Amino acid sequence: MRYAQGGGLSTERRAFRERLRLQAAERFARDKSSTVIARDLRISVRSIQRWRKDRQSGGAGTPHSHGPASLPRLGEQQLAALEQELLKGPVRHGRPDQRWTLSRITTLIGRRFHLTYTLQGVRKLLIRNGYSCQIPARRALERDQAAVTGRVKETWPKVEDPRRRSAPGSSSKTRPVCR
Repeated sequence: MRYAQGGGLSTERRAFRERLRLQAAERFARDKSSTVIARDLRISVRSIQRWRKDRQSGGAGTPHSHGPASLPRLGEQQLAALEQELLKGPVRHGRPDQRWTLSRITTLIGRRFHLTYTLQGVRKLLIRNGYSCQIPARRALERDQAAVTGRVKETWPKVEDPRRRSAPGSSSKTRPVCR
């Protein structure tokens, strides 16, 4: 896969990938099949085929990384500014609680930098820059399990859309009776 910032990999990991490409190139010279090379090097067959094609068309001898597929939309200064805004917290940006969600960060990026990102794009941007999902390690002490169970059994069925309920008019073959 292609990632921004040097492949999104550490220096050691990039060197490891380059060694794999060189090993694949040696096996190309010995006319090994792509499936055999992929199985031996634990790489996808598609990657091996792509490297083989690059070698045949480019004639450079060894396959090489193409680098990132596209440049990141936020520059280094903008990423630093975004990090400062995130450190201020959601309350400083008019939110009622101290949770950053992807949609809130998307809105922040849009307002601050006049760029539109999808939720998945924001998620990838954050992961690429060292952020991670924060999931509570344990349940809150204030949680009332009886109230949760009651809601699931009583309230939720009223709210939930009955998809497969057989009632008059629910089938496409049933015609409403007009009188």
